Amino acid sequence: MMEFLDQFTITTLRASTPIILAAVAGLFSIRAGIFHLGIEGLMLAGAFAAVAAGTASGSVWIGLLVAILVCLILSVLYWVVIDRLKADAVIAGLGLTALCIGGTAFAMQVIFGQRGQMASEVRLPRPVTGPQDGILSYVSELTIITWATPVLIVLAWIVLRRSRLGLQIAAVGDYPYGAEASGVNQSMVRLNALLITGFGCAIAGTQLAVGDVAGFSENMTNGRGFFALAAVLFGGFSAIYTALAGLFFGFADAFGIAMQLFDKSGLPTQFVLMAPFVLTIIIVTISGAVKKKRGAS
Repeated sequence: MMEFLDQFTITTLRASTPIILAAVAGLFSIRAGIFHLGIEGLMLAGAFAAVAAGTASGSVWIGLLVAILVCLILSVLYWVVIDRLKADAVIAGLGLTALCIGGTAFAMQVIFGQRGQMASEVRLPRPVTGPQDGILSYVSELTIITWATPVLIVLAWIVLRRSRLGLQIAAVGDYPYGAEASGVNQSMVRLNALLITGFGCAIAGTQLAVGDVAGFSENMTNGRGFFALAAVLFGGFSAIYTALAGLFFGFADAFGIAMQLFDKSGLPTQFVLMAPFVLTIIIVTISGAVKKKRGAS
């Protein structure tokens, strides 16, 4: 039983890390008034870039840097489409995700001559390795990005709540006309928010590809970007609560994995795979109902 709990805890931390990173990063865009449905695509692009550049260079850090660069370029492209060309942010976000899904599959086939999936020759370092017993067993084999995630969450909270940029982002998202009257450049604030989102999604994609599975497969994000958006809404636009919501979604993902491994009831595989999504929908629905009831009272 204890061994199961140890493995379940580690699986939850692994599964929640990319969701938390993408959610906290996406919080900046949403606070700036941009409902960013391109987060899923940015995570996927970051994952592919990390594997491709890391394998080509032999360095996981070069892979991470290239992933960040790719996601920043895509974020600027998204900003140009919605800010300069005045496209709808939701539709443009879906277009960005579709571009990344198709683009990564095409690039993998053209550049590496592989279809479906490709292995990575590099992986993120793990600060703690080996312990199987005691408290260290809960953090054994976790990547350096998972260790750094709490620090990044605190930094995001400080930027959003205690910095000039955070106040400008909140003003642009909540009171755009007031922000404009006070001399805030809304266009540049939105660009900065999108760049921060792209940066976080690149790290999340890197963690997903070279942190846990050591490889890339088509559409490997599997809805985690949309889970991240749900975590932002579930967390009430707070960096801390958003991270906790991301942890819950990681728990739901780990629960689905555990059901696949230990389920003896003979349920069809499709029902088992549905478990984390159904659990997520139930919790978000309950949360929405509670918030609506509080607002009405």
